[in-house]
This record gives sequence, structure tokens and C-alpha cells, in this order.
Amino acid sequence: MTGVAPPAAGPDPRSHLLGNETADDYRRLVTDGVTRVAAAVARTARPFTGVSPDELAPRVGAIDLDRPLGDPAAALAELEEVYLRDAVYFHHPRYLAHLNCPVVLPALLGEAVLSAVNSSLDTWDQSAGGTLMERHVIDWTTGRIGLGRAADGVFTSGGTQSNLQALLLAREETCRMLRKNLPAPAPLAALLPHLRILTSEDSHFSVQKSAKLLGLAPDSVIPVPSDGNRRMRTDLLAAEIDRCSAADLTVMAVVATAGTTDFGSIDPLPAIAGLCERAGIWLHVDAAYGCGLLASPTRRHLLDGIERASSVTVDYHKSFFQPVSSSALLVRDGATLRHATYYADYLNPARSAERRIPNQVDKSLQTTRRFDALKMWLTLRIMGADAVGRLFDQVVDLAANAWRLLDADPRFEVVTEPSLSTLVFRYVPAGGEHTDADRRHTDLANLHAREALAASGEALVAGTVVDGRHHLKFTLLNPRTTLGDIRAVLDLVAAHAGDHAAAPEPAAATGTAGPPVR
Repeated sequence: MTGVAPPAAGPDPRSHLLGNETADDYRRLVTDGVTRVAAAVARTARPFTGVSPDELAPRVGAIDLDRPLGDPAAALAELEEVYLRDAVYFHHPRYLAHLNCPVVLPALLGEAVLSAVNSSLDTWDQSAGGTLMERHVIDWTTGRIGLGRAADGVFTSGGTQSNLQALLLAREETCRMLRKNLPAPAPLAALLPHLRILTSEDSHFSVQKSAKLLGLAPDSVIPVPSDGNRRMRTDLLAAEIDRCSAADLTVMAVVATAGTTDFGSIDPLPAIAGLCERAGIWLHVDAAYGCGLLASPTRRHLLDGIERASSVTVDYHKSFFQPVSSSALLVRDGATLRHATYYADYLNPARSAERRIPNQVDKSLQTTRRFDALKMWLTLRIMGADAVGRLFDQVVDLAANAWRLLDADPRFEVVTEPSLSTLVFRYVPAGGEHTDADRRHTDLANLHAREALAASGEALVAGTVVDGRHHLKFTLLNPRTTLGDIRAVLDLVAAHAGDHAAAPEPAAATGTAGPPVR
């Protein structure tokens, strides 16, 4: 016989596919994997081992991916060596660094289900009930925000994508209105140089990234200064809107932040919304961090004014304690999502819209997309929103107590009282800082403290720059973290920083140290 390849040696590779014949194998394999992960979590004594890239890279690089082990147990044992043992564990109460949360068990159940069924949420014929369930979670969220009956939205990969899509919609809606007032049609390229985005100086970097991806001018994002509480100054926002109008520039969006990355600050949403309404400007609220307040039994009022936004970003994988990724973009007017709609005969032909077949790809920048809404669905059905909100309240309460602790501690300077659960502070030597050299040396002491703490694995904290000076940052998202943990980490920071500060400054150390790794 010719034209037929001989059978390959070894077991039939179809035995690795999930199906009727392998359901029991799947159960055993996943059980073994979950058992090993559970054991790793149970014995975690520190959030990190302190392993360096130079130590770990040779171990990973030595693995020949063209030579399979063939044995799941051997692969899991290897995984322990190259990943589980040295992973950064966000569930540990002394992980205090970035906006990473411990995850609730119902969401992990959802993760297991959605990965196995593997629905793709782009079209109805790939997801069926998943489409309707995602839409229901979206409706629940827009209801919590108060966006109104015409609201809609879609799940995204994260806050950066949500912000990008929001600003795409703002750009398209602004250009549509501009063209109405022009005597002749104008191409998009002619309009883009005149568009501006106004946002707080403390807003997320994805605003600038989105502007670049959307083809706006290099100076299109105008930072509005913050007040002493790191909230956007509305008087300066109003002045900037007037200045842009006088300069024949069009403000296509104002981006307000409900929970800045560095400070957890919430911009004055009612006042900003009033300015945008009077000027006819699209208001986007980046609530990727602060969205947990939507479920808070005690602090929902901190988001007052968000219901007046044109669009809102939420990250369930921050303050709703969901696994990455789980985010959404919500809009007041669902019709504006049409700016992300493209039809393809092989996917979502126009006929499907005419027949009212609900295809989520009509709303999304993505095509293939995970059923991430299932995690939030099971969380709401098992725990309930109030329970999630109480978890977020606990970390906000902890931050308030930690701020009082820091504010009374002469070893540290704290920048501002938190609105949410982030604290930015700085170790300062007992002798104070009197010269630029002193300040430079203190900067290096704070950098050293963060690096030494990470190398020890005893705790992880973040870093940032405020007014040109290096600071440390606690991002508190673990309800199991206690004030005792905070005290212990502060003592470790002070010890590491004090050791460095007590050492003479190297003669070669000149200039201000570069920005920290974030």
C-alpha cells in the first residue's frame, strides 16, 4: 500500500484527549495534580523562597521539551522542582506587594470546570449557556454600578484591555460627533491629532499605552495634578477642559480612577461626572481596583458618581478574589459596543444578528475567549456578594489600622491616609535627611530593604517613586493578614534599611537611583 504513513511507535496519542474513554484518567490525573498543589500550599511557610533568576534559569533551561517523561507522576515531580517550590504564593499573609489577591474556593471550582469543558465565548455555537451566563454576570455588575437599562459589557483579559476598549469607544463616539459638525467628511487620520485624554497624574499607565495603540498624538494624554490625598483636582480638570477648547483641541475622554495602583485613591467622581456632562465628554472610570466596593456592605458610597460614567473597568481578579484572568468592561449605552463589531461569514455572519443570536464576539476585542465569567458565577451562587464584600472590607479596615501604626512609627514616613488598602511609605534614618546625599543614601536604603526582604523570602513588598524619592508599598488584599504581620514586616524592613543606611555611602554613588521594578 502506498501513500499511507506507517503507524507510529508507542501508545496511541488519542489516549491523552479528554473524552468518554478517558474520563476516569482525567479524574485521576487532575486529582493527583490538585493534591500536589494543595500540599504545596499547605506547607508554604513564606510567600517566596527568595530564588534568583540566575539560580532558577539553569534548572528550567536544562529540561529537554523534545523528550517527554511519559509519566504524569514524574512530570508533576519535575513541576515541583521548577515551579511549585519557588512560586510566589499570594495566599500567604506576608505577601504585601502588588494587586494580587488570594482566591476563593468557588472560583477555583469554576476554573477547573471551564478549563475542562473549554467553551469559547465568542459565538453561541461554541458556548451556548456560557454566553447567557456571562451576560447575566455583566447585567448583575452593571446593576451594582447603576448604569441603567441600556447598559451592557463584556469580559476581558484584564484592566489594560478594558481601558483600551473603553478609549476605543470614546474615540469612535467623539469622532462621530465631530463629523456631524464638519462641512465635509473627514478621515480618521485628520481628526486624531486633535484628540486629547485627561486623566489624573496617578492613573494607570494603560491610559498612555491605549492612546498610542489608538493612533493618538504623543502628547494626547494630559495628566491632571492630584491633591494632597492623591485625588484628581477638579478645578485643574475644569481649567484643562477650557484650555483644550480654546486651543481647538477635543477632549475625547476623561479617565477617572476608583483605586489608583500606588495609593488606592478614588478621584472625586460626582464632580468629575458633572464636568463631563456639561462639556459632553465621555467619562471612563477605571475601577479595576476599587470595584470590590460594589459588593461592600459598608463602603459602597465611596463609589458614588460611578453610575454617571460612560464606561467602567472592573477587575474581579483584584478585589473580588478571583483567579486571573477575570475582568470586564461595562458601558452605559450598549449600542456603543458596535465599534468593536466585525462580521465574518465563518464566525458571526450578519444573518446571525438579524436572527438575534447572541454572539459575544460582536462586543469584544478578542475572538477566542475563556468562560471566565463562570468563576464569578459560582462565587456568587456559593458565597454570595455580601461575603465577598466583607472580605474586601476586612482588608480596607486593616489598611486603616496599618496607616495609624505607620503614622506613629518614627522610623517611617507615610505618604497619605488610604482610601482602600494600599499604603506608600518610606524608611527614614533616625538622624533625618539634611542634604541631597542623605536623601540619595536613604533612597538606596529603601531599595536595599525591599531587595533583601525578597531575597530572604520572609515577605514581599512593592516599591514606587513619589516626588522623585523611592518609597515602599504595601498592597493589602489578604483578609488573613493581621496587624501583627504588618508589625513584623515593618521591623524587617527597618532592620534591612537600617543596616544599609548605617554603612558609608559608596563614593561612586551619584545621582538619583532609577525607578523601582514594579
